[in-house]
Amino acid sequence: MLISANEILNSAKKGGYAFPHFNYWDELSIRAELAAAENKKLPIILAWAEKHESRLDINEALSLGKFYGERAHVPVVLHLDHGTDPELVKWGAAHGFTSVMIDASNEEFSKNVQITKDVVDYCHSLGVVVEAEIGHVGTNASDDNTIYTEVAAATKFVSETNVDSLAVSIGTSHGVYQQGTPKLNFARIKELRDAVAVPLVCHGGSSSGDANLKKAAASGITKINIFTDLANAALNVAKENDYPSLFDLLAAQEKAVCSLAEHYYDVFDTAKYSF
Repeated sequence: MLISANEILNSAKKGGYAFPHFNYWDELSIRAELAAAENKKLPIILAWAEKHESRLDINEALSLGKFYGERAHVPVVLHLDHGTDPELVKWGAAHGFTSVMIDASNEEFSKNVQITKDVVDYCHSLGVVVEAEIGHVGTNASDDNTIYTEVAAATKFVSETNVDSLAVSIGTSHGVYQQGTPKLNFARIKELRDAVAVPLVCHGGSSSGDANLKKAAASGITKINIFTDLANAALNVAKENDYPSLFDLLAAQEKAVCSLAEHYYDVFDTAKYSF
């Protein structure tokens, strides 16, 4: 069953836990991630990212998402992740995504507001919820306090755009960390949680450390995005073992992705959610 993200994220905001957001890149990954949710008997956020369009275009992604989402035994949010093209995001909202992200975080604040508000107004007319980003999540973590989303800017942005959830910069970064785990600003998370009316999102959850992510969820983050760890789980299985056939390899990869997805449900305390 396909659902909106609003109900589950607002429940997480009240309950002090988070939902995992899993990017899928093919049939294997979406099946594995959905199996994890069904094993846990919990809702899932399945996401296709615009940056993966060369591997899986939006039409293919929608076909997979609808096919598996509509047949799932748990509620499924079908999310368009990191949409930088407003027209593509609108198209996705009109054709089956139940949640979309417009990412204009590279723009100046006023331009980000303008682009986001336009997308929000259109998507809300269709009943589709919108995530946006303020305080760009980079590719390398830093101790520099300027990387963290400012509370006043976040509250102003939400007020002016009417966005449904907000991705904030708290010290994570996309990809794999080269050294250790990042230093997250938990004090800033709590400040944002107390000041911002909508659920908060953490991008770049992969390799951020279980303890960090568990504390982030307890501190006010309601959705944590995971991609690289899942992709690497599938890759590592292929590299570390020999298989008698392609189908044995695919089965092992699916099992590895499913197992890691289940693990993140536990880390984020998602079981606190009740239907």
